[in-house]
Amino acid sequence: MTSELSRRRFLGTLGIGAAAASAGAFGISAATNTSAPVRSARGIVPFDGDYQAGIVTPAQDRLHFVAFDVLTDDRTAVIAMLRSWTDAARSMTAGRAVGAGGAVNGSPAAAPDDSGEALGLHPANLTLTIGFGPTLFRDATGKDRFGIANKRPFAFVELPAFPGDNLDPLRSNGDIAIQACSDDPQVAVHAIRNLVRLARGVAEVRYSQLGFGRTSSTSTTQATPRNLMGFKDGTANLKLENKSAIDQHVWATASDGADWMHNGTYLVTRRIRMLIEPWDSTPLSEQQRIIGRTKGEGAPLGKAKEFETLDFDAKDDKGEPEIDMTSHVRLAHSSTNGGSVLLRRGYSFVDGTDGLGRLDAGLFFIAYQRDPRNQFVRINTSLAGKHNDALNEYIQHVGSGVFACPPGVSPRQYWGETLFA
Repeated sequence: MTSELSRRRFLGTLGIGAAAASAGAFGISAATNTSAPVRSARGIVPFDGDYQAGIVTPAQDRLHFVAFDVLTDDRTAVIAMLRSWTDAARSMTAGRAVGAGGAVNGSPAAAPDDSGEALGLHPANLTLTIGFGPTLFRDATGKDRFGIANKRPFAFVELPAFPGDNLDPLRSNGDIAIQACSDDPQVAVHAIRNLVRLARGVAEVRYSQLGFGRTSSTSTTQATPRNLMGFKDGTANLKLENKSAIDQHVWATASDGADWMHNGTYLVTRRIRMLIEPWDSTPLSEQQRIIGRTKGEGAPLGKAKEFETLDFDAKDDKGEPEIDMTSHVRLAHSSTNGGSVLLRRGYSFVDGTDGLGRLDAGLFFIAYQRDPRNQFVRINTSLAGKHNDALNEYIQHVGSGVFACPPGVSPRQYWGETLFA
C-alpha cells in the first residue's frame, strides 16, 4: 500500500501540463446537459450514452491529454483501432482491465493485454473523450485519406493566427485527440498508456500532456478552483445543471449541417505558459486590475462577493472604470463578444524549469462549444484585439488544437461510427 500511495502522490505532484491561449482563459461562461454522464457514488462514470462523457461531467482533478498522428491510409485499420479503443475505454472506465487476458491472466509467452499499473485502483471517475482533427479529413497535402473529407462540418474551421501566438507545431494539432480525466493521476496515465499501445502501427503520439488542479467547475456542487496565478478561475463557467445553456452553446445538432455530429461538440485546446516570475513580482493592486477581480474572495472589483454581477459601468472614486477596460474579465465576458460563451475544463501544469531556471508552468486550456467560429475565435479575437488583454503581458500561447468530438455511443457502437459508417 505504501508503494502504491507514493507512486500516485509522485504522479500527482508532477502536475505536468501545458498552457493555453487566451479565449477567456480565466473566466468565461459555459453550459451543460443533465442527461449527460455524471459521477456515481462508486466512482464510475457511464461510458455509453447520447453524449460523450468528460465534457459536462463534473470536472475531475487530473488530466492526461494526448494527440495522435495517423500513420496509415488504410481506412479499415483506422476503424479497427477505433473499435479496440472503444472496447478498452469501456472497460477501463468501468474499473476493468483491458483485454480478455488483462495484466496477469494471459499467455506467459506474450505481452499482457493490460499494462497493469491500475490493478487494485478504483476508476476514480475516469472519463475518456475522443476528438478528430482537421487533418483526419484532409491531410496537409490535401489528400482525402479515408473518404471522409465531404463530411467535414462547416463549423469545423482551423484556428486563425492570433496576435501574440508563439506556437510550437510539435505541441499543436493532431489527427486524433483523447482526453483522459480522473481523480487519480495513475488511473488517467494508465488509460492513455494502454490506448497508445493499442494504436501501434496505426497511429503514434504527436504530443502528450499531464495536468493537475482543474481550473474550472462544471457543476454547482464544485467550489471555484484557483489557477497558478493565485486567482479563482472559472467563476462564470456555466454548469451542467444549466441544461438550456448547454443545449444552446455546447451540443451540435443535425440542423447545424453535419448529421454525424448530432449530440457532438467541438474542442479547442490552447497551451498557455504563464510567466510566473514577473507575475510574482507584480503588486497585488496591479494583479487585481489585470484580472478584474479581487485575489482573495474572487469578487468583481467594486463588489464584495465572488458571484456578484460584474458591473462594467461602475466608476471608482476617481471617476475611472472600476473594472479596467483592458482587464481580462471585461474582454472575455459574453457582453463583449456578442453573447459567446464556452464550456471550460482546463488544468494547471508545471513542467519543471527551462534553461534559465524559470518555471515552465501554466494552463492547459480546454473548451467545448457548438461552433468554434462564433465562440472561441470570436472571444480570442476580442482578447487580442484593439484594447489587448492586459493579461497578455504575463502569458505566452505556445500550443493549439481544434477537434470535432462525435456523439456518445451505444453498447454496440465504436467511437466515430457515425463518421465512418
